[in-house]
Amino acid sequence: MCLFMAKRLRLNSIIKSPQDLITPRAEVRAGFISLALEKNYLAVPYVEEAKALKSLANRVSKPSDLLKIKELTIGLLTASGLSDKALNYLTEEDKYTAIKGLIDKYLEPAGDNFKDELVYRYLLTKGDTLGGKSRNLAGTLAERKFLKTLISVLNVTGVPFQWKDRDSNAWFDKIENFTEIEKRIKAIAWVNGRKKRLLIMNIIVPIVRKNVDLSVLKGVKEDYEGNKRDFTQHYKNYIALGELKGGIDPSGADEHWKSANSALARIKKSFSDHDWTPKTFFIGAAIENSMASEIFNQLKEGTINNVVNLTNDEQLAAICGWLIKL
Repeated sequence: MCLFMAKRLRLNSIIKSPQDLITPRAEVRAGFISLALEKNYLAVPYVEEAKALKSLANRVSKPSDLLKIKELTIGLLTASGLSDKALNYLTEEDKYTAIKGLIDKYLEPAGDNFKDELVYRYLLTKGDTLGGKSRNLAGTLAERKFLKTLISVLNVTGVPFQWKDRDSNAWFDKIENFTEIEKRIKAIAWVNGRKKRLLIMNIIVPIVRKNVDLSVLKGVKEDYEGNKRDFTQHYKNYIALGELKGGIDPSGADEHWKSANSALARIKKSFSDHDWTPKTFFIGAAIENSMASEIFNQLKEGTINNVVNLTNDEQLAAICGWLIKL
């Protein structure tokens, strides 16, 4: 290996070969289980609603009497297959027609089991809602894992930081024993020596004109207030930009990498057109043999500055440490 390539690799000495990047099958299984558990957690409110629906339905002895219970209206509309969004476009007459159709076509034929039929159809509609919430669940869990590790590295290395709440947009100082803080973070600001840095999640970088998963900029939290657009628009504020892919399914690994690789190439070109070269990095959960060599070669050649496997705690901590020191 030439001296130039060796220097590139020293930027990430923890990755010494393509095999270091490959996701172990044990981690694939663990990833699928984590997704399943999170989906079950998200489903809890819908299951409880279905139980409440059945309790209310127990007041009647025949399907047609369901129309007499006002509290059941929303539940009946949902069971008829209408989403919350669809209800905004319907008149009261439309809603009555939908409920009457549900009762006549499905609940009446179910006989004594009409209450169970009502609950099943309610859950079918809510299942679509759950599916929508779960669509980017892998990405959400990946963000949480990354942020949790970043916070841990900041804590153990004694680097002071503040974090921005994604709901209230308020900034908070580091709080001891704040559980599940990673679910609320929009941005993190830290000071490491003389370096003042901001990591912002999921912003459209103006010079790229696309959303970037992770962006590290030089600045303080006040820069990300009020005049936010001017701050993020100035390309020389960017220190590093990265793609985070949390999908764990091996069958989709190659597509995740192609998408990330394309995004990173676009980032590099957009900035190079302005003679600015922020560092780029990739964090992926599903990395297979077929792509590990390509990714490693890009790291070796300096096309990408850092890359780690999300499922490897040591690698994830290493890239967080690298980001903090930039």
